[in-house]
Amino acid sequence: MMRSGNPALTSDTFAMEGAVSPDQAMTIQGTVNKTAITLLIALAAASYVWNQFFSGAPVHAYIMLGVFGGLVAAMVTIFKKTAAPYTTPIYGALEGLFLGGLSATLEMQYPGVVIQAVMLTFGTLFALLAAYKSRLIEVTQNLRLGIAAATGGIFLAYMANMFMGFFGIQIPFIHGSGTIGILFSLFVVGIAAFNLVLDFDFIERGAEVGAPKYMEWYGAFGLTVTLIWLYIEILRLLVKLRQRRA
Repeated sequence: MMRSGNPALTSDTFAMEGAVSPDQAMTIQGTVNKTAITLLIALAAASYVWNQFFSGAPVHAYIMLGVFGGLVAAMVTIFKKTAAPYTTPIYGALEGLFLGGLSATLEMQYPGVVIQAVMLTFGTLFALLAAYKSRLIEVTQNLRLGIAAATGGIFLAYMANMFMGFFGIQIPFIHGSGTIGILFSLFVVGIAAFNLVLDFDFIERGAEVGAPKYMEWYGAFGLTVTLIWLYIEILRLLVKLRQRRA
């Protein structure tokens, strides 16, 4: 059974789509190409909002559109995988709006933090990809289950914090810049990074079983979800470290 901690790439996602002829089947290279396209779209949208912010224009509406629009696009993609060739680029654009606004806001407060987060995110991506391809990291069923459980626990903690926020209460270690808060962020970054490894394995297996071509876009969507999560968590960690030194 294939399992990923990424909620977009759930157990047996590719296998359930059925095999097709080789010329119509997904490939790893095709998924890589479509991931690159999605990330470029996100970068273009983020750059636009970034420029708007530093030119003095309000960007709150872009951030809200990115958050809620991205959520809708993600849900449509997850529940209707055949729409992934259309919804994945849309998701990338909407998340770009959100990331552009968030990044610009934090860059204003903590100069240099964004480029650090970008470099660490892609450095982590390439390092883990190299480790995975060289089999330094072996993806076992226990690893899949452990990362999936940890991802679920983090999600529940964030949901609880959001719910408590309606009553003016926050879970301290999620936002705090103390030792516990920094350790929590390090843990979350680690789990997000290991989700990349599970995604690599999941997509490789999907290509092996001959999933339909449109699943390349779905695989690109899953990788993009994880990369965005990893970037946000690294950004959060760097901000905590800046606050701690202040």
